[in-house]
Amino acid sequence: MSLTGTRRRGRKGRGEQLMVPRAEFGSYYGRPIIKAPSWAARDIAGYFFLGGLAGAGSVLAAGAHRTGRRRTATALKVSSLASVTLSAAALVNDLGVPSRFPNMLRVIKPTSPMSVGSWILSAYGPTAGVAALTATTARLPRTGAAATTGAALLGPALATYTEVLAADTAVPAWHGAHRQLPYVFAASATAAASGMALVLGPTGENAPATCAAVLAAASEQVAIRTAEHDLGMVAETYRSGRAGTLLRCAEALTIAGATGAALLGRRSRAAAVAAGLSLLAGSACTRFGIFAAGIASAEDLRYTVGPQHAAAGGDPEDDLDRQ
Repeated sequence: MSLTGTRRRGRKGRGEQLMVPRAEFGSYYGRPIIKAPSWAARDIAGYFFLGGLAGAGSVLAAGAHRTGRRRTATALKVSSLASVTLSAAALVNDLGVPSRFPNMLRVIKPTSPMSVGSWILSAYGPTAGVAALTATTARLPRTGAAATTGAALLGPALATYTEVLAADTAVPAWHGAHRQLPYVFAASATAAASGMALVLGPTGENAPATCAAVLAAASEQVAIRTAEHDLGMVAETYRSGRAGTLLRCAEALTIAGATGAALLGRRSRAAAVAAGLSLLAGSACTRFGIFAAGIASAEDLRYTVGPQHAAAGGDPEDDLDRQ
């Protein structure tokens, strides 16, 4: 008779009482079962945030360009170029050796998120650069319009492919939420880009950014709640520790920024800037919080084995040491 079966029948009073200590789960020398990513939080979480800001910013820039909001469009184009430059620098810094990045461009491997992402980043950067240069110099308007459209088409992929990169790992908090995290990243990126538009653009041109901020804030919260529901016990990593603190701050900042933009953003320049900065800070906290949750889930034995045991029809309480 198995230990688990004996224990369960003992609970119901129909079998033998458990005569040995409860079995506890462990691993060799108490080490994690999977290796946590060696990525530096500052570099990779920053890379996630800045890439999202750049990609979503190009989408809003294209909309502003088409609707005659020239100052906002120019500001967002320059912001996107600066953001993608810093994002690439953060990635290269984490790689350690700068030559590793161009080496990733020797082949195109559709099954590798890193390979596809490297090509997206390489295509987006020059396109965003041309869009920003033509906007600031007011020369080659047709070339600038084409580059603006190209950057807007590549922007959503740049903003969300980093989620695929994270979810393609064995990290429980990322892989288990692979269906919802693209929506979280897209909404967070949109909130950041909206915030940048509110900070840099004139008050009279910020109506679309305000609408985007409100929609992004609502969508992000729905996506995160859905991800936590589907993660089961692994969702604890999103609510506790450093990740929990960051994600609570993200929620408060994003909601405050969207509310401030909706109520006062079109009437007060100071309120628009404050709301924009709050949205930017909230988006950054979201990316750093999700990164921290992933590292925490990889380092704790419970979150590696518990979901697998539950998926097989077992009770994680029977095998996991919850100390």
